[in-house]
Amino acid sequence: MTNINTLDPGASPLDYYGYELRRYRETAGLTQKQLGDIVNYTASLVGQIETARKIPTPEFSERVDAALGTGGLLSRLVDLVLRSQLPAWFQQVAELEVRAAEICTFQMGMVHGLLQTPAYVRAVLGALDDTDLDDRSAVRLARQRIFEKEQPPVFWLVLSEAALRQEIGGPEVMRGQLAHLTSFENNPRINIQVLPYTAGAHAGLTGSFTLFRFTGDPAIVYTEGYGSGHPTANPDTVKDCSLRYDHLRAAALSLRDSAELIRRVMEDRYGEQLA
Repeated sequence: MTNINTLDPGASPLDYYGYELRRYRETAGLTQKQLGDIVNYTASLVGQIETARKIPTPEFSERVDAALGTGGLLSRLVDLVLRSQLPAWFQQVAELEVRAAEICTFQMGMVHGLLQTPAYVRAVLGALDDTDLDDRSAVRLARQRIFEKEQPPVFWLVLSEAALRQEIGGPEVMRGQLAHLTSFENNPRINIQVLPYTAGAHAGLTGSFTLFRFTGDPAIVYTEGYGSGHPTANPDTVKDCSLRYDHLRAAALSLRDSAELIRRVMEDRYGEQLA
């Protein structure tokens, strides 16, 4: 257990967050219970966050910022804290997501993490290991905050039809996930195309991949293995994957037809109709 009296703010983003939370609380003359009562959280949770034993959420950070008059410090810190809790091999990818002007991804087996619902996230992360599931789910969902930026990236997803039919978490979870995908239908910055079974052999048969494009920096291709990620800016690889992605988008259904297929699968397979 971390001792608050020896908490080193330089040890990690989580430790720094806890140190600053305690400093601002004590400056305001509040106990952990008093602050908890103000922001509608328990004193125990406040104490665990102050001692770097619990990961703060964006909602907690916003409430404490307002209560303590921090000028939004904790809300700015929380994104860094949450990224630091990702697996070490994935942290660079999360940073690429934050910096990218455009993200183009092809996914074969499941919905991309940036568009997953909370229930779908829990089902995916809890498939083999349900320890610390609340914290791990919060960390993954926090990546989606890139869409709340003043200038969010343009996001293109080509999604295999198989991902629509792979029942992750059960029918109710899938209904919610597919409904979530259709909610982006009129959002020009989040574009979803489905690669149907009828496309046959296609340019993505070698596996899922993501292209990150930046303003003023070379593009990066990211592929993933078991417990490891492989980002590369090799020009030949980027050129090859860019061509593959163009062919995948050409073979996929249009944005409108993709939304219709998602709705149809949701209705036929998971038993719920959209109003």
